[in-house]
Amino acid sequence: MSTCMENTDWDFVLQFVSEPLDMEFSHVPERPVAERTHSAVPVQVPTPPDSFSSSPVDPPVEEDTLVSVSTTFFPGAHIHSHPPDLVLLSSDSVFFYVHTRVLLGVSENNFGGLLPSSSKPTAGQLGPVVVVPQSSTILNIILHAIYDMPCSHYSPSFESLATALSSLTDYGVSLKRHAGPSTALHSLLLSHAPLYPLELYTLAASHDLYDLAVPTSSHLLSFSLASLTDEMVDRIGAIYLKRLFFLHFGRADALKRLLLPPPHPHAPINDCDFTEQKRLTRAWALASAYLAWDARPDLSTNAIESALAPLGDQISCELCRKALRDRLKTLIIQWSAVKVRPLLQAFELSVHR
Repeated sequence: MSTCMENTDWDFVLQFVSEPLDMEFSHVPERPVAERTHSAVPVQVPTPPDSFSSSPVDPPVEEDTLVSVSTTFFPGAHIHSHPPDLVLLSSDSVFFYVHTRVLLGVSENNFGGLLPSSSKPTAGQLGPVVVVPQSSTILNIILHAIYDMPCSHYSPSFESLATALSSLTDYGVSLKRHAGPSTALHSLLLSHAPLYPLELYTLAASHDLYDLAVPTSSHLLSFSLASLTDEMVDRIGAIYLKRLFFLHFGRADALKRLLLPPPHPHAPINDCDFTEQKRLTRAWALASAYLAWDARPDLSTNAIESALAPLGDQISCELCRKALRDRLKTLIIQWSAVKVRPLLQAFELSVHR
C-alpha cells in the first residue's frame, strides 16, 4: 500500500515537470493591443532589431524570451504597400512596426523630433527602434489615426482618446485632417457624446474642432450653465464658451418667439364671435407665458403639448378647438426644427456679434 501511495505522489509531482510552460502561463490575461509571443518565431513576430541592444556586453538573450507586439502593426500586416522600416516601442514595452514615410508625411515636426528627416533605411531592412513616452493603448490610437484605420474594436476609453489627441498635436499631426468628420477617429469620439458631452465639447474646443463641437452640443441642451466652474471655463476658452451661451440663450429666445402668436381666429358664427374667441387668446397667452418664463433649451415637445393641449377642454366651440390643435401642431413642428440645428446657428450668430 505504501508503494502505491509513493507512485501516486511521484505521478503528481512529475506532471509539473513534464508541462512547465502550461502551468506558468495559463493565467496570463490576453492583451487587447498587443500579443505576447516567442521571439524565436521569425515569421510571425521577429526578434527586435539589433539596434535596440543597449550594449555589446549585455548578457545573451534566451531563445524563449517573450516580447509584446502590436496585433495591428506587426511585420506581416498588410497596412501599406511597402514593408515596415521603423519600430516604435511604447512605454509599456510593446513593439509597433510602422513606416517612416507615413509618419513623416503627416507630421510637421518630424514626429516630435524623434525621426530625423534625412533618415532613409535600406529597403527591406528595419531602422532603429524609437522609444516613445506613450503607453501601447495611446500609441495604438495615434497610429490608427495616422493610418486612418478604425480602432473602435479596441474599445478605448474617453480618457485614452483625449490623451491621444494631445499626443497627436505634440507629434505635429493635424487634428483637422486626422480627426475630421470623414475619419474613423471622429466617429469614435462622437460615440462618447451621450456619456461625456461636456468633456467632449471641452476637448473639441481646446483643439478648435468645430465639426466635432457642433454635434456634441446637442447633448448639452440640458446642461446648467450656472454649474460651470472656473477650470471648465478656462479649458473651453472664450470663443467656444460664447457659442455655448448663444446656444442656450438663442434657443430660449426662439421658443418665446414661437409661443407668442395665439391660435388663428375663425370667422364669427352665432355661438362664437370675436369677443368669445378672446377667451382662447387669453388662455393661450397665460399658458405660453408660463412656458416662456421657465424656457429651457431642452424643453421637450411633450411638455409643450401637455401645457397647451388642455386649453381645449374649456372651450365649447369646435372651430376654436380645431384652431388650437392646428396652432399646437405648427408650434411643435417649428420647435422640432430648431432642435435639429442647435449649434450651427449659434456659431454663425456669435461670429457676427
